[in-house]
This record gives sequence, C-alpha cells and structure tokens, in this order.
Amino acid sequence: MTRTEPIVPAGARPALSPILPKKPTRVEPSTITITNAQTRRRRRALGWVSGVALVLLAIVFTYPFIWLVSASFKPRGEVFDNRLVPKTFTFDNYIAVWQEAPLALWLVNTVIVTALAAATVTLSSAMVAWGFAHFRFRGRNVLFALVLGSMMLPGAVTMIPTFLIWNGLGLVGTLVPLWAQNLFGSAFYVFLLRQFMLTLPRDLFDAARIDGASQWAVFWRIALPLCKPALAVTVVFEVQAAWTDLMRGLIYLRDSATFTIPRGLKSLVDAFGFGGEWHWEIIVTASVIATVPMIILFFVAQRQIIQGASTSGLKG
Repeated sequence: MTRTEPIVPAGARPALSPILPKKPTRVEPSTITITNAQTRRRRRALGWVSGVALVLLAIVFTYPFIWLVSASFKPRGEVFDNRLVPKTFTFDNYIAVWQEAPLALWLVNTVIVTALAAATVTLSSAMVAWGFAHFRFRGRNVLFALVLGSMMLPGAVTMIPTFLIWNGLGLVGTLVPLWAQNLFGSAFYVFLLRQFMLTLPRDLFDAARIDGASQWAVFWRIALPLCKPALAVTVVFEVQAAWTDLMRGLIYLRDSATFTIPRGLKSLVDAFGFGGEWHWEIIVTASVIATVPMIILFFVAQRQIIQGASTSGLKG
C-alpha cells in the first residue's frame, strides 16, 4: 500500500513543519576560566611588547641630546669620541662660549621675538576663530575652507613677496619681520581654536548678550577664559616655532647685534665649524644652552598641551 500525500488546494501554502528551538549550548566553567587566563596572558604580553617598544623609541629620540650634553663637557680633541661619559670632564666650554659670542644678547633678542610672536598670533588667531565659530553669515564655510587651503601653500611661494614688503617698509635688518607677520594670524591656529570654540555652550553667550554685554565683552570676558587649554597649546607651539626659526633670521637679519639664537648658532658654525677653526666644543655647548629652555617649557606645559590637543577636535 503506497503512502498518499495530503492534497493541497490550489493557491494555498503547504503547512510548514514547526521549528523547534535549539537547546542552548552549555559552556563549562573550566572553559571560561581558560579563556580569561589566555586573555590576561595576551594583554600582559602586549603590555610588555609596548613597553619595550616605547623604551627603545625613547632611547632613539633622546640619544642625540644626551650625546650633545656629553660633548659639551669634553675638550676639543674628544668631542667626537662617541663616549657618553666624558673621559676628560671640563666646564671650560660653558665659560668660553660666553666669551666667543654675544650669546646673552642673542638670548634676549630671541626672548623678545618669541614673546611678541606668541602673543600676537594667539590673539589674532583667536579673534578669527571666534568669528568662524560664533557668527553665522553667508559664505562662512567657503571662507573657512580658503583659510585652511592657505596652509597648502609652500613657504617659498610667499617668501619673496613678503621680503619685498618688509624691504619697502625699511624694516629689513630689524627684529620686526620675525614676529609682525603673526599679527594676521595663522591658519593652523585658527582651525585649532575654532574647533575648541565650537564645543562651548552657545546659550552662555546668548545670555550674556541679553544682559547687555557687547560682542567684544562676550569674546574677551567669556570665550577666551573658557579657551585656556587651546590657547595654551597655541602659545607653546608658537614659542617653539619662533625660538627655533632660522629661515627668517637668515633672510632679514644682517648684524650680529640683532641675531637670534638660531641665527647666532649658524654664525658659530660658520666661524668655528666647517671652514672655520674647528672648535666644535663651542658649537655643541651653545646648542645645549639653546635647547634647554624648550625642554623646560615642554615639561612645564605638557599637561596643557595634552588637554588642549585632546579637546580641540570634539566637534566639527
């Protein structure tokens, strides 16, 4: 006797067989313990590898400065012996460097240029950034894109026109061209400060306007104090840039009385280094003196740098 299939009417769907739920797979406690132990071992191994890699990178980056400091305490004949611990330890280089070059005057000039450059670029960039972050006007995004696009221009493109402007003003040979260009702000700092200002509560500024505060008062008394982390980053970055700026010194400075530290070190290399008297102990000692202030600045302001950099990109 053959098995007959059930007759299904035309257009009707055949009955589906019920799908029974699968029984949950039971995980033994021993398996979970083994998995957790493996995860801990992997994390511990990854931590050791990361630590070793960071130590190696730290050695690679700090070795040149350690060598520079060591060479500054060596006599002339032992500067390049590659010993990190000097065979003959002497402080004479730190006395001779002040006698061979007007290093104190160069330091004063550098401090003046650095302070003026940091103050002007921070204030001017903050004002421009406030305009892009707070005000709503037609073409704002296009104009901001043009500001960012100016960062793509190589410095050599504007070098000659800028020199002609300062030469026409009769300021070549003075310290003014080294800092006065910052009166017009910097595209990078404008972007940095704008991103931070976008994170500030707009209701706070609207409430100040309702209370009668002017636009300048809102900017100066409310917005700037709230932007201290980003302003600190701007100041530190510009201090480092102005302190180590050699190109502008080579272009605009002619007299040694107006030299900054980078330009002065270049003159020392010309006088005592290549083609000179080969007194490299004087050059490395002056380099240490020029580098130490930047290291101190970083250790003092590293908290502000990290805080400002981490909070400047929270809102686009």
